[in-house]
Amino acid sequence: MTKLTDLHTKEFLTLLASDAPAPGGGGAAAIAAAIAAALTSMLANLTIGKKKFIDHEEETKELLQQAENSRSRMLELAEADAAVFSAFMNCYRMPKDSEDEKALRDAAICQAAKKAAEIPLEIAEESLQIMRITARLVQIGNPNVITDGAVGALLARAALRGSVYNILVNLKLTGDAAYNDMLTQKVALLEEEALQLERQTLLWTDRVVGVCNK
Repeated sequence: MTKLTDLHTKEFLTLLASDAPAPGGGGAAAIAAAIAAALTSMLANLTIGKKKFIDHEEETKELLQQAENSRSRMLELAEADAAVFSAFMNCYRMPKDSEDEKALRDAAICQAAKKAAEIPLEIAEESLQIMRITARLVQIGNPNVITDGAVGALLARAALRGSVYNILVNLKLTGDAAYNDMLTQKVALLEEEALQLERQTLLWTDRVVGVCNK
C-alpha cells in the first residue's frame, strides 16, 4: 500500500477531499506541521553562511537540525494517524450480539480511543517544538525571509490547535476519567505556551516588516 507521504501533492489532496475516512484532519495537521518545519529550515538555510549573521551561525545550524528532525517526525506521524484511525474503526466492526461480545467491543473502543488521542498529542507536542524553533530564528535569522518563518509558525500553530480538537474528541470515548484529566492538563500547557510563542513570533515579524500595531 502506498504511503501517504509518498503521494504527490495533487494525489494527497484528492485523497483528502474524497469520502475515504483517512487521511483526515489528523494527517492534514501533521502534513501542515511538516511544511511548517520545512519553512523553518528554509529560514535557517538562508541565514547560514552569510557574514551578517556569523555570530549566530552555530546556533542556527543547531536549530536547522532540530527543524529537520521535526519535519521527519511529522511525516511519520501523518502515517501513524491514518493507521490508528483505521484500527479505531475496526473496533466498531467487532461483533456485538452477546453481552460478552458487547463488553469486548466496548473495551476495545476505549483502548483505541486512547491511542487515537495520543497520536494527535504527539503532533501537538512536535508542532510546539517547531514554534519554539521558529520563534528564535525570526530573531536571529535573515530578515529577508522572516515572513516565510512567520508562515511556518502559523502553520505549526494551526496544526497544534487542530490536534487539540482531535485529542479532545477522542477523550469522550475512553471511559477513563483519570486518563482524560492527565491529557487535558497536558493540552492546557501546550496551548498556553503556543499562544505565547505565536504572539512573540508575530510581534517580532511585524516589527521587521513595518506593521504598526495600535
